[in-house]
Amino acid sequence: MGTQDTCSSGVRLREALRGGALRSRSSRSGDCGAERVCVLKVTLDPATAHPQLILSENQKSVSWGKAWQHLPKNPERFDTVDCVLGCERFASGRHFWEVDVGDKGAWAVGVARESVTRKGRISPNPEGGIWAVERWWRGEYIALTSPDWTPLPLRSAPRRVQVYLNYEWGQVTFSAADTNALIFTFPLASFTGEKVHPWFRVGEGTQLSLRS
Repeated sequence: MGTQDTCSSGVRLREALRGGALRSRSSRSGDCGAERVCVLKVTLDPATAHPQLILSENQKSVSWGKAWQHLPKNPERFDTVDCVLGCERFASGRHFWEVDVGDKGAWAVGVARESVTRKGRISPNPEGGIWAVERWWRGEYIALTSPDWTPLPLRSAPRRVQVYLNYEWGQVTFSAADTNALIFTFPLASFTGEKVHPWFRVGEGTQLSLRS
């Protein structure tokens, strides 16, 4: 499946940021211009998936599998950390997608530069080209900041996470779709002119699903 740099596959929404949290309302016309954010129908890129990750046929969900799959050792594939990228990539504009994360397991969701390390250990932080939030097995949440992680004392566990990217502003924001509560906003990100992709890490016994 090819990648895309535009919002052509998404639904156009007009958005407003109120106090850092994202709120949207439907709009059926117009382009993804300065006043619009595009809600994307993100799909997972099987060429990047770690061999223990199982993608659904429609490439909309990913789960951790016990068996190591015999997959091509292509340069795009994560070979050590259980990660997968979205097919979509962005070098401009404002974009928004939602991930069903459930209420258990371990996972991380966010965005990654196209040059993110795929082989061996990775640095899951902005210096490593990743901006993400993570859930640990014990039900604790962190933002993958650097040099140290930032604990996130959430009032309730989000079951669906919204990821909002404003490329020009270097803004990556996470909120809980079920409560519209702000989870975390990263300090201004430096994408160094690179394209960025949706990024996912999936722990043992965990499944993530992308909203259509």
